[in-house]
Amino acid sequence: MKKALAILGALLALAYPLLVYLSLGHATSEAMAALLLAVALIRGVSSWSKPGIPLQVAILLVLAGILYSQKQPDLLRYYPVLINLAMLGVFASSLIRGPSLIERLARLSEPDLPPSGVIYTRRVTQVWCVFFIANGSIALWTALYASWENWTLYNGLIAYLLMGGLMAGEWILRRRIRKNKL
Repeated sequence: MKKALAILGALLALAYPLLVYLSLGHATSEAMAALLLAVALIRGVSSWSKPGIPLQVAILLVLAGILYSQKQPDLLRYYPVLINLAMLGVFASSLIRGPSLIERLARLSEPDLPPSGVIYTRRVTQVWCVFFIANGSIALWTALYASWENWTLYNGLIAYLLMGGLMAGEWILRRRIRKNKL
């Protein structure tokens, strides 16, 4: 049951821009606040221990409360901005505290990560920080200036494609580096 909830919560979080767009003119601010509350509860119950999830839940709860009290649907545009800030905080704080978030993830499959791997994973964490700054800045621009259609297109598709491209590019680079070291 917990795994099914985790999948549902992740899908709802990913579909957020599209859900917001489709609700415009059809759902009240209260209904959208209730949806945010439901997503927060699902994410919290199913995935609390994963990095960034408590912060995501907090953002959803605060946004739901503000939306409920202010009744301003435009506030929904700021969720992607806040999530990028939260992820930047998670990744950047791991660079300060150590070990980097990517190193922690790498050690799950390779506990005896060599020093070169530690350096590499630190660099990858830094790249993700730059990504979250750039992506969050574009998300903010779309929240402030773009039409709902363009906001949805960027935050509901283009940002995910960029994220996927970064993941795929890093995976290809990592495989080449490993192949050259053998």
